[in-house]
Amino acid sequence: MITGFNGILSVTVFLPALAALLIWLVAKSDRQVRFIAVTAGLCDLVLAAAVFAIFNKGDGADRFQLVDRIAWINTDTFNASYLLAVDGLSAPLVLLTGLLGFCALLASFHIQTRVKEYFVWLLVLQTAVMGVFTSLDLLLFFLFWELELIPMYMLISVWGSGRKEYSAMKFLIFTILGSAAMLIALVGVFLSGDLKTLDMVLLSESANRLVAGGMVLPISMLFWLFFIAFAIKLPTWPVHTWLPDAHTDAPTAASVMLAGVMLKMGGYGLLRINVGLFPDQVKIFAWAIVALGVISIIYGAIVTLKQTDLKRLIAYSSVSHMGLVLLGVGSVAVSGERISSVGLNGAAMQLFTHGTITGLLFLCVGLIYDKAHTRYIPDLGGLANRMPFVAIAFLIAGLASLGLPGLSGFVSEILVFLGTFAAFPWPTVLAVFGIVLAAGYILWMMQRTLFGPDLPRFATLSDASLVEAVPLVLLIISIVVVGVYPAILTTVFESGLNPMVEVMNGLTNDVSGTLITR
Repeated sequence: MITGFNGILSVTVFLPALAALLIWLVAKSDRQVRFIAVTAGLCDLVLAAAVFAIFNKGDGADRFQLVDRIAWINTDTFNASYLLAVDGLSAPLVLLTGLLGFCALLASFHIQTRVKEYFVWLLVLQTAVMGVFTSLDLLLFFLFWELELIPMYMLISVWGSGRKEYSAMKFLIFTILGSAAMLIALVGVFLSGDLKTLDMVLLSESANRLVAGGMVLPISMLFWLFFIAFAIKLPTWPVHTWLPDAHTDAPTAASVMLAGVMLKMGGYGLLRINVGLFPDQVKIFAWAIVALGVISIIYGAIVTLKQTDLKRLIAYSSVSHMGLVLLGVGSVAVSGERISSVGLNGAAMQLFTHGTITGLLFLCVGLIYDKAHTRYIPDLGGLANRMPFVAIAFLIAGLASLGLPGLSGFVSEILVFLGTFAAFPWPTVLAVFGIVLAAGYILWMMQRTLFGPDLPRFATLSDASLVEAVPLVLLIISIVVVGVYPAILTTVFESGLNPMVEVMNGLTNDVSGTLITR
């Protein structure tokens, strides 16, 4: 059992919520609201970067670090802990959340309606996502997972556009259905086996003991209940239909958070819970996971080719790119030899790289829409001459999205393909075809939007202001740095994924820490 109370993670998680409370109680003007929100976002980014920087990924280091643990619910029949910690899987995602949270706050300076409420909800959303990535108690994880629903629903339904109420409700219904499946699985895990705990550390270290004392529900059912919840959030085909509507009608900052970190909650759940708690089931059902991944990649790419709305196009491209996460998870099905962490590392890398790339894409689209007042691709053209900096950022994000070497998208994709090919060669080839289609729709979008002759109606367009340019620069730097030096992330992710791979290779630890053979 991991114990202690460091404090840095608790501050990182709850600082945005405290800032939201301060805004609600103290701020009297819109200027004060923006100042408090951006200051809190910057401080949280610094804390998230500190968490990533001080995480020790070296040999012999503790797997889970910066532990905050307090006994929370402790009865004869049930116990749960306030347990926060990071490992190699979660530390980069904490950094991603801090980075995109700060960018989303800067991108919200144009909001003029109900400004106080808007920033309150945006900050609460950041706390919820941070909590998901750092919680190591299943009940606490579930509470943070549910907390995210409220601010995102409010952001879309109040500050969105188009069919915003419909899109917000569709998002809510899909996510609640997934949450219901997760709750059933959570109860099933607690009542099954002889551990009677919701501590994810104990459950992952003693994966074989989950079935030792009998099952309330079949272990395969528990696996798929969790999988459904995470597949909806990822999202994967065929439970993806809420995403294009939500993205299309959400405000820019909500789209950045939705695509950048909220979808990553689904991928993180698959790696942390499905892979970490049910290693045998992952290997058994790897073929189904890979099949869903390939369908998502190809379906998302084909549908993307037909889109004429910039935000809807990027939304469907996210469906395609998140299919790579499923492919990476399915790479554990290698038979007759030891499993490597390459595919899983690629899946984890895809969570980070897609977050920064798609976040940058949505920021650029938001600026284009704010200034040109349209996202309809046939009505756009020649924007590179009027908005050169936005065009450069948009081009870098697009090239990273299609996997250009030297940018971050290439690294995650090649790792996924290398890991999966050993187990599923032909599905991997089909998935590569989907990436080829990605090059088609990305280049088509760039050509139609940025280049071509100048249009007279855009003669007065202005480029990004200083406040608008800062988040673009931050995300460009992250995309280029990871693309040029991927080891800054791959070594960290590997330190978190290797213990899972060891379990899958036939090794596990009992509660006392004694190594046993399964």
